[in-house]
Amino acid sequence: MTHFSDKDQQQIQAQGISLAQIDEQIQHFVNGFPFLNVIKAATVGDGIVRVPDEQLTAYLHRFDEAAQERDLVKFVPASGAATRMFKSLFSALDGKSDKSTDEFFARLKDFAFYDDLKAVLVKKGVNLDETVAEGNWTTAERQTVLHFLLMADGLDYGSLPKGLLKFHSYDDGARTPVEEHLIEGAAYANSNGMVRIHFTVSPEHRERFEQLIAQEKVDYEAWLGVMFDISFSEQKKSTDTISVDMSNHPFRNHDGSLLFRPAGHGALIENLNDIDADIVFIKNIDNVVPDAIKETTITYKKVIAAVLLDAQQQIARIQSLLDADDVSDGYLAEADELFRRTLFTLPPEEFATWSKAEKLAYFRKKLNRPVRVCGMVKNVGEPGGGPFWARNADGSVSLQVVESAQIDLNNAQQKEIFDTATHFNPVDLVCSLRDKHGRKYNLPDFRDMQTGFITAKSKDGKDLKAQELPGLWNGAMADWNTIFVEVPLITFNPVKTVNDLLRKEHQPEELL
Repeated sequence: MTHFSDKDQQQIQAQGISLAQIDEQIQHFVNGFPFLNVIKAATVGDGIVRVPDEQLTAYLHRFDEAAQERDLVKFVPASGAATRMFKSLFSALDGKSDKSTDEFFARLKDFAFYDDLKAVLVKKGVNLDETVAEGNWTTAERQTVLHFLLMADGLDYGSLPKGLLKFHSYDDGARTPVEEHLIEGAAYANSNGMVRIHFTVSPEHRERFEQLIAQEKVDYEAWLGVMFDISFSEQKKSTDTISVDMSNHPFRNHDGSLLFRPAGHGALIENLNDIDADIVFIKNIDNVVPDAIKETTITYKKVIAAVLLDAQQQIARIQSLLDADDVSDGYLAEADELFRRTLFTLPPEEFATWSKAEKLAYFRKKLNRPVRVCGMVKNVGEPGGGPFWARNADGSVSLQVVESAQIDLNNAQQKEIFDTATHFNPVDLVCSLRDKHGRKYNLPDFRDMQTGFITAKSKDGKDLKAQELPGLWNGAMADWNTIFVEVPLITFNPVKTVNDLLRKEHQPEELL
């Protein structure tokens, strides 16, 4: 156990973390995290459900009917700054341009933030329209544009979160991702005209988000014919993790204090746990599209929600059968069938040798869990997680969203499995957070704490190691009942770099 001074312990207590948690985190640095044992990639027909086109209408009707009786919330992680989105432009500001910078300037007028940038530059005596029309950008002109786009005395895009940037152009003005999420939410997170949307934001930007909602909410309500209930939360300090030096001793700041760092999106399981709703839609802030191509996204959000509703119904039915005083072998067989065919979970290999009481306890425990339905798109080479069958700590095999860092890619067999993945996780989830009696699950109880990440960082010129909690849709939901559904690739249009906004999916005038 690491020794901490009284001053350290006061800091740890103020952080809201126990000494036991700190010791556990330090042991993770010492021992590392075990790799996940993936059995095979989940594919269509073997872990991924494909809804036939001729059944879409029935699924939409199923959801639309049920939505009026359900507590619905749209949950949008929106705290990340857009710094990485402008990485190439920051390099250009330092005098290191590349082809992406050339494309940025060649199509500057195609960005939704062009008019805002033009207005800022006018105040500085620069006529941006004339400079763009001439086309022969001098280095000084480029530097001026980049400075006032990225820096605090201009638009400050270099430090704002993505949710507050202008993404899409329309005849009546430009929209931010926050506004696009309002419009999406009205289409599927709508229960009797009430649309609840929750954004997780960083403390330093919360006021800007609240101002944007205050300015735009009434107009969107009038246009869409709904009422919005918009709420915000911040990543909790108690979810931060301690940092260590390269010898796994607690890293110290210049003043001798301990260094705690935000522990990645997995920390948001605590924010999600505070949401009081039956069904929660989860989608990243930057995965939005203009109105011209929203229809497919809305359709499949409702489809995967309908799949969730069907799963809820089937689970509740089997739970009722297994709660009987005398559970027949036939009921156990029905439970086994539900897990194998609908919830894609295989029991431990020794299951057949278990007693009836042991099997009953296993099924009751597995049924009494949150449920998630995850949209999966065809793999087009995007970095990130994918759908796999994986062996769990209790010996069962189930569906997991797995990041490459969780797999031992030096193991030829595991790498071969990883390379056979046909689909990719676009963070398109619909979740059930209550049991059949309407009681909320305590979501942190269903994490796999052995699925965190260790990353290399630096501070004040010194190397350090940081730790991320199990990812929100990875280890933080590892012990949920899980269903994967194939969704069209057009529903996945994230903006990772500023030039992604130039793709036709984000340029409505090119689509009409």
